[in-house]
Amino acid sequence: MSEVRTRFAPSPTGYIHIGNLRTALYEYLVAKSKGGKFILRIEDTDRERYVEGAVDVIYKTLKTAGLNHDEGPDIGGNYGPYVQSERKDMYLPYAEKLIEMGKAYRCFCSKERLEKIQSETVGGGYDRHCRDLSKEEIDRLLKEGVPYVIRQKMPTTGQTTFKDAVFGEITVENSELQDQILIKADGYPTYNFANVIDDHTMGITHVVRGSEYLSSSPKYNLLYEAFGWEIPTYIHLPLINGKNDDGSISKLSKRHGATGFEDLVKEGYLPEAIVNYIALLGWCPSDNREIFSLDELIQAFDIKGISKSPSVFDYDKLEWFNGEYIKNKTDEEFADLCKEQFDLALKDKELDRIKIAKILKQRTTKLSDVAEKIDFFYELPEYDVSLFINKKSKTNLENAPVMLKAAYDALFSMENWDFDSIHDTLLELAAKLEVKNGTVMWPVRISAAGKTVTPGGAVEILDILGREESLRRMALGIEKLS
Repeated sequence: MSEVRTRFAPSPTGYIHIGNLRTALYEYLVAKSKGGKFILRIEDTDRERYVEGAVDVIYKTLKTAGLNHDEGPDIGGNYGPYVQSERKDMYLPYAEKLIEMGKAYRCFCSKERLEKIQSETVGGGYDRHCRDLSKEEIDRLLKEGVPYVIRQKMPTTGQTTFKDAVFGEITVENSELQDQILIKADGYPTYNFANVIDDHTMGITHVVRGSEYLSSSPKYNLLYEAFGWEIPTYIHLPLINGKNDDGSISKLSKRHGATGFEDLVKEGYLPEAIVNYIALLGWCPSDNREIFSLDELIQAFDIKGISKSPSVFDYDKLEWFNGEYIKNKTDEEFADLCKEQFDLALKDKELDRIKIAKILKQRTTKLSDVAEKIDFFYELPEYDVSLFINKKSKTNLENAPVMLKAAYDALFSMENWDFDSIHDTLLELAAKLEVKNGTVMWPVRISAAGKTVTPGGAVEILDILGREESLRRMALGIEKLS
């Protein structure tokens, strides 16, 4: 078997949608699971949709996701150039060859005529007006400089059948196929035509794309057959849907939340968690396992595991994946990941960030939530005395000041200020006062943090704040309660 070669061929239109990234990931996995090559090609022939800087977004996304390409515009290779606009001159000769073979023709119809035909024809198709023009008529129009496009001459009878690795054999009636444009009036190829020429000349063996392109496949096949080329293996992926507010599902779009890879990273999801999650949107491993590194995905990936059914992008499930990845980080790694959030919340305050990371790690599912969870370390927020009331800890406004004053006195007389000393002192105090541990801990934590939900309990918070700041906050709590 020849070397497996797949390609990711995005258009530089702004950002990488989750659907595009899943396509790139599956192309990467198809190639790497077979020891093949993953190629990056930039399809920039649609100049109207071209966005400045979008190519850099593509490079950055692939790098961040860990999908390193073997050939591409930035690293070269034997099949370049890897940017479609730089290949512009190669498409027309192929289209002209099709004209010579009777498989394509020049269409001189004006824009106005085409619009009129579309408005009058059921389905808005082209009426093949120029398909059988005489040689004399064509020569006359060319001599007059009338602009033209080149169209593919589709068969009008019979059927075209193609095989897809996911959906099996699919047959379409040729009468349903339009005479698609191959070369536009500006000399640029259409998306479909450029795809076929590029894939063949780059030696692409497996074409992975969304199931919305299933209907285009017969057109591709007819082009391959016209040239006598080997048809690649098609792998069409199921749609990715999103959940609507009413519980229904529809194609994933921005109304469902962030759908771009960069946006999800900005929202606090780890790239490796996103990649792991989207790998399972339409593919199921043989053992139903969920957590995979990229290398493990390469080992486990099999085209047979790709589903025909649409998948649903579930933000709660992604958040669960993210939380699992965060838990597996070392305290140092997590503190490094949270640097931006730490700087935002703690500013220039000198606190042990590794200790903060340690108590945060088990309680964090998104990095973007970190600053809000730890901002009390920088500055004690304004809070109401009602926070001292807690049914589970059996605290109320009568016993809270007593407990807090007793804790303050016990901690004030401590020689060493460290986790174990604080822990033992407060537990001994609870035993001495014959109350639940929580009855002592709750007022201490509220006075130190000024909020009911905190990463870590009273002991961890006091240890991080340090002796002076802890006692100052507890004294303020005593004053508030009095």
